[in-house]
Amino acid sequence: MRSGKSGRKDRAAALAGPVGSLRVMSDLSYFQAATIGLLQGVTELFPVSSLGHSILVPAWVGGSWGHLVTEQSTKASESSPYLAFIVATHVATALALIVFYLRAWVRIVKGLWTSAVRRSIETPTERLAWLIVVATIPVGILGLALEHPLRVLFAKPLAAAAFLTVNGIILLGGEQLIRRRRAADPAVRAAVRARTADAGSALVEREQDVLVAKVGWRDAVAVGVAQSFALLAGISRSGITMVAGLVRGLDHESAANFAFLLATPVILAAGVLKLPDLAKPDAAGIRGPTIVGAVLAGLAAYVAVRFLTRYFENRSLRPFGVYCLVAGVISVVHFA
Repeated sequence: MRSGKSGRKDRAAALAGPVGSLRVMSDLSYFQAATIGLLQGVTELFPVSSLGHSILVPAWVGGSWGHLVTEQSTKASESSPYLAFIVATHVATALALIVFYLRAWVRIVKGLWTSAVRRSIETPTERLAWLIVVATIPVGILGLALEHPLRVLFAKPLAAAAFLTVNGIILLGGEQLIRRRRAADPAVRAAVRARTADAGSALVEREQDVLVAKVGWRDAVAVGVAQSFALLAGISRSGITMVAGLVRGLDHESAANFAFLLATPVILAAGVLKLPDLAKPDAAGIRGPTIVGAVLAGLAAYVAVRFLTRYFENRSLRPFGVYCLVAGVISVVHFA
């Protein structure tokens, strides 16, 4: 015969159903929060899929970590405190990008405001600002409509492993394609290689002409749609956006900067919509770990973007493609 305490727990679980089980799973240790925060800060910007890693790493570890994966892939996950924690780390990543590109964003926002008031686009900065707006619209619409259904359907280890493999193929295939197609313009390369002390202002000052020359309005829409594939766990937002930019003729550095700029409003907007869930009673147990995880995610993201903007000055996506392909195939075999 079961004890009274055990019986009460069983009755509570039966009454609560899936949501009740999520409350039990939503307890998050400081160590887990710190680990996932650091992982998020790095993998959100590295072209290897942060969402895919937030599913695969806990699934590989197992135990209490595996419950975190379960929270992301249930129908009740929209109200899950753990999902709010993940979103908080995304917001910290977006804030790190804003800090890194602060001067660029100041000029872009000013250009957007001036252009809207004047009702015309007259400068490269203004055109770059509107390109970002246009590219953000498709992923915003598709994200609102499909993010939760896709997470319930595909946020599982085997699916994430399969899409991570696909991500590797996209990165390697994109590199191979542009290697064959690209005939670099010497004048454009000279402009891109010009260096200034500040990376944020340099982006607008030295690369806006490159972006404006190579990226048209239809291209911006196509890049925005490409970003939407990052709703699938395992597909990297920065990776697929970079490949889209490379195919249009951007070099790796310009494509990376453009990808990081485009990612910022999308990540930030998602956080603004989801962060209030941390104020709910169910999230009381993870607020402290969430702060720790978010701070570490922001610091890791800042270091990552500094590294990647230098890395892509003269390197390619191939190492990341190989990693995704190998890690994805091994994970498919493991979780199949």
